[in-house]
Amino acid sequence: MIIVTGATGQLGRQTVERLLTRVPAGRVGVSVRDPEKAQMFAGRGVRVRQGSFTDAAGLAHAFEGASQVLIVSVDKMGEECVRQHRTAIEAAVAAGARRVLYTSQMGASPTSHFQACRDHAATEEALRASGVPFTSLRNGFYTTSALHFLGNAADSGRFALPADGPVAWTAHADLADATAAILADEGRFDGPTPPLTGGQLLSFDDIAAIATELTGRTITRATVTDAQFREQLTGQGVPIEVADQLLGIFSAGRAGEFATVDPTLAALLGREPLTLGTVLRERLSEG
Repeated sequence: MIIVTGATGQLGRQTVERLLTRVPAGRVGVSVRDPEKAQMFAGRGVRVRQGSFTDAAGLAHAFEGASQVLIVSVDKMGEECVRQHRTAIEAAVAAGARRVLYTSQMGASPTSHFQACRDHAATEEALRASGVPFTSLRNGFYTTSALHFLGNAADSGRFALPADGPVAWTAHADLADATAAILADEGRFDGPTPPLTGGQLLSFDDIAAIATELTGRTITRATVTDAQFREQLTGQGVPIEVADQLLGIFSAGRAGEFATVDPTLAALLGREPLTLGTVLRERLSEG
């Protein structure tokens, strides 16, 4: 039994979809906070159980009979994030899982400029201490994050961000495909994987040029100071702590923490990864 957490989120849902093309539905279970939102999987024969990283007892039921557990990292930063991941790891070990997999990030390091990467490093330490074989999926920075920072520039013709560095932006769909392949081939990677990245290093200047080409209108990327960006965010109601965490992405980018292109993802996919331009084109067509 392969258990996937967070299966109603973007990465978890797509991973389950891809996994079902590789293994029988009866071998797949999902742990979700709201089982009602996972009924599309239940109807296909997937075991659906309620589980929350804040409820160890509930996770024991959700993980029952697991041979592998994929822990999809929570959308939080800081000590609360790491504490929830530890709870999930402990529950997987208690359930007797042979292997625990975790969605980490390229650049995971206790000295990263970006809080999330420090959290991933702390979670990886908890995995090492668990005594159970683990695979840490060092995912490339999500392309959707770049599109979020792009905002409504396709309409306004302009976006303003702090100075950045090149990033190997990576599509959720590709990471889901790769994760399913790794789950179906248990033990293919032991410990942290190589960076699972897209095939291009792009700055936000590059992204502005891509958006210009796709929309047929000039998209201008303005550079603001970190202080100006923090003020811009807090002026929109973003808490100062969250604003500083977002600024960490740009600090880490300037330090080259996401400036690696690795062939591992392409090898897992058997093709070249999706480009940011392809994902942006799809987003624009939906809008």
